[in-house]
Amino acid sequence: MHRTPHRPITRRALAGFAGVAAAGLLLAGCSSAGAAGGAPSGGYTPAPKDLKATITYALWDQTQVKAIKANLAGFNKEYPGVTVNVDVTPYDTYFTKLQTEASSNTMPDLFWLNGPNFQLYADNGKVEPITGEIKAGAIDPANYSKALVDLYTANGVHYGVPKDFDTIGLWYNKALLAKAGVAAPTADWTWSDFQQAAKAVSAKLNGQGVYGAVAGMDGQTTYYDTIFQAGGSVLSADGKKSEYASPATKQGIAFWRDLIASKGSPSIKQLTDTPADQWFVSGKAAMYIGGDWARSEIADSPIAKDVQVAPLPKGVERATVIHGVSNVVAAGSKNKQAAQALQVYLASKAAQQQQGDMGAVIPAFNGTQASFAKSMPGVDLQVFLDEVAYAKPLPVSKNTAAWNALEAKYLPGVFAGSSPVDSTLQALQSDMDTALAKE
Repeated sequence: MHRTPHRPITRRALAGFAGVAAAGLLLAGCSSAGAAGGAPSGGYTPAPKDLKATITYALWDQTQVKAIKANLAGFNKEYPGVTVNVDVTPYDTYFTKLQTEASSNTMPDLFWLNGPNFQLYADNGKVEPITGEIKAGAIDPANYSKALVDLYTANGVHYGVPKDFDTIGLWYNKALLAKAGVAAPTADWTWSDFQQAAKAVSAKLNGQGVYGAVAGMDGQTTYYDTIFQAGGSVLSADGKKSEYASPATKQGIAFWRDLIASKGSPSIKQLTDTPADQWFVSGKAAMYIGGDWARSEIADSPIAKDVQVAPLPKGVERATVIHGVSNVVAAGSKNKQAAQALQVYLASKAAQQQQGDMGAVIPAFNGTQASFAKSMPGVDLQVFLDEVAYAKPLPVSKNTAAWNALEAKYLPGVFAGSSPVDSTLQALQSDMDTALAKE
């Protein structure tokens, strides 16, 4: 998939098609690296203020660098002798690079980790527990959503500190909708309202290369949401079976097939050539279902003055996917004390508040999220906070990448209309059950 250098890679393209191959490589690399020498200790000694060290902080979202550097300025007031090099790698190659580093024990000192990859790294001894920081009172899990804390806990051991969380909303371009004579989305919109509006805008403005909506093929921002809205599931309650062949889940998948078939969205081929967010920020799509992280890119785009956001359209029920990234310390870091000091600082209320104030993310620290809602004047970012009430956790398992690859194999044909829904999803479920049984 083509990625323009400046675009913020969908930082949770967790079950989408970008990055799946990299995740597969990661499996082999971490497994072969193993957890030599046993599990990390989780030991912690507060760093002295005169500590001198140079560490690397790795992440995948360029649009967050400004806010992160603001955090680092605060960190360096406390630890002037610690130099932090920020290493930004686009999401598409982030985990490929991390896998290579894990295999050669050259991992960054502090780095971002997501839910689908967490258990793999923790089980292979590549991540330092935060046990010591918790015992010392430097980090308190109670300051964060339990769902996010649990996401980065394995076998009763805490490893990652939640840095933010995401929900998914309906971004829309008021000017394009008005130009097409289509009413703007409301909180009462249903699937039918969305589909009809997308089709109407495309019919009216297609001569200008404008579509009513843009599908995108990232599970977190598209089909997981509609699967949940249809009352379906990706995984069974115990996480051991796939639910892709269930009637409700099929409805959630068919939503996107129908949208593309109606010409309400660009085709799969067009979406492969140009990512969903680029259609929207370039003024070529009136509606874009995307995460709160799109705020930075949209605010800096030519269409910023015309943008608003609404809750996701309602299916059988209301639902949105929720997920969050964590900051983790490499177990093999040669500068672990400095890395832990930065981990602790970034987990603080002050640092999290700064992230929210700058509109970079919805910070994970309880009580700091309101500032994010006010960070884009005139745009109702409160939508993303209100949606937490009916949010569903991102589907993950111990080896998420294995079945993410199966989604990438089977779903494009369904969305494109070249593969039948029923038999294709049955095949996906069967192969997924096999993969889950191996975990």
